[in-house]
Amino acid sequence: MIVGGVDPVVAVADLGVDLGRTPVLRGLDLVVGAGEVAGVVGPNGSGKSTLLRVLATLLPPTGGGGFVLGARLGTAATHRVRPSIGLVGHDSALHPRLTLEENLRYLAALTGRSAKAAEEALDVAGLVRAASRRAEHCSQGMRRRADLARILLTEPSLLLLDEPHSGLDPSSFRLVDLLVHGVRARDGAVVIVSHDRPRLESVADKLVALDTGRLVPAAPGMAPEGRRW
Repeated sequence: MIVGGVDPVVAVADLGVDLGRTPVLRGLDLVVGAGEVAGVVGPNGSGKSTLLRVLATLLPPTGGGGFVLGARLGTAATHRVRPSIGLVGHDSALHPRLTLEENLRYLAALTGRSAKAAEEALDVAGLVRAASRRAEHCSQGMRRRADLARILLTEPSLLLLDEPHSGLDPSSFRLVDLLVHGVRARDGAVVIVSHDRPRLESVADKLVALDTGRLVPAAPGMAPEGRRW
């Protein structure tokens, strides 16, 4: 799908997802261009996290379809782009029995990056003093910062954030802002789902709402098109 002569990072049309016999998403249309941040709001159970799993290529659509980073969803082509997608969800992606440093070093080795790059990501995330601590012994806030450090390390072209400020103290919010700014600067795209509408409005170029699995117009107060830092 081409919009304005340029391939968007995300382009889905009439997207539907059933989990078992239960329809979770249906009739979704969403386009997110290069350098753009899309915010998604909605109540619990509206399908926000499921949408992120589809965009992360972890869950194929059962209706409609679309493209992520040029790969058609639900096809083997998504394997090629998956390393360029960063997802921070509710559950930590850290191996619980490895230290924070071991987790980041292992990821660095898998992705062809240096051990120094892993150490620098931990430093930016404010985790140097906790680097030798096993993930299972870390607080929720530390694990969340380590997950964000993964994104700093891998520099994805599509960043998917599920309630990114959950578990973080206010002093760590700048880490989320840093990640979003970095993806913008690389002409990537960001999709953020959150209950924190005011914070979404401060960073998103566009805001959409999910209600019982469908996209509906956002209520008044949505972020204006083209908003930037």
